[in-house]
This record gives sequence, structure tokens and C-alpha cells, in this order.
Amino acid sequence: MNHSITQENRRLREAGFTLMELLIVISIMLILMLIAIPNFAGMKMQANETSAIQSLRAIYQAQIQFQTNYPANGFAASLAALGGDPKSGQPSPQSAQLLQGDLSSGQKSGYTFAIVNPTKVTVNNQDMYTGYEATAVPQAVGKTGHRGFCIDQQGEVKADPSGGTNCTTPLQ
Repeated sequence: MNHSITQENRRLREAGFTLMELLIVISIMLILMLIAIPNFAGMKMQANETSAIQSLRAIYQAQIQFQTNYPANGFAASLAALGGDPKSGQPSPQSAQLLQGDLSSGQKSGYTFAIVNPTKVTVNNQDMYTGYEATAVPQAVGKTGHRGFCIDQQGEVKADPSGGTNCTTPLQ
């Protein structure tokens, strides 16, 4: 009888994990998480930067369409003019409905977007914008992105490695 109790206790002990084994597994998991979390943050910043570049290209395409649709106006002088709600009526130079809402509001994927330095001429008492620069700046440099980006009417995306709008480095 005593012999069968000892065998049963051994079987029960072998079925589970000891506290020490569980602590070792948890420690290994914590070490792996500490390695993975910084990499995840870096991947998120890279994704935000890629999104910013693609968003600037979308602004460029919207500007080309705007110029085609409203030749007397030239380019749009603001993101709001490129955006607009289709439910509010027909597209117009003030609300061309060419950009999605989050981008036309100026905030997307950790970046702030703006159209700056529009150049204009006045033709028959109407302003015609002949140039522009669109910028994308990280909302928190080092957290949402490292670099700032710019594009103009020529369509070349350039970067500012310090995260601002002094875009002098062409993208490869």
C-alpha cells in the first residue's frame, strides 16, 4: 500500500512543472520581449516614414489633378483645398475632393503635413499658384519618425535627416 502511494506521488509530480522551471521560462520570455520591443518601435517608425513618403506622392498626384481640373487656379495652396467631403456637393477649387480626409486634415501616421511656400501670379485679378512645396514632419522626432520629407511641383521627394523641412537629401 505504501509503495503504491509513492508511485502515485511521483506520477503527480512528473505531470506538472516546478516553480523553478516556470520562473526560468518566464525569465526567457521577458528577455526576448526586451529584445523585440525596441525593434518593434524601429519598425513602426520605418512604417511611418514609408507612409509619409507615399502620402507626399499622393499630394503630388492630387496637385497634378487639381491643376488639370482648375487651370485658372494652378496648384492648390492648402491641403484643405485638395480635400473635401463628397457628401458636401460637387468638387470645387476650395474643396476638390482629391485627397482622403486624414491626409487633407494634415495628420497621418505620426506625421504632420502642410503645403508651404506657394508661389503665385495674378492673372486677370485672379491668383494662380505656379509652385508649392508639401512637407511631412514627424509629430515627435525619434518616436514617430526620424526624417522630415518634402516634395514640390517637380515631383522629387527629398529628406531632412534632422526631422525638419530643410530637405536637401534626395531619396534613393
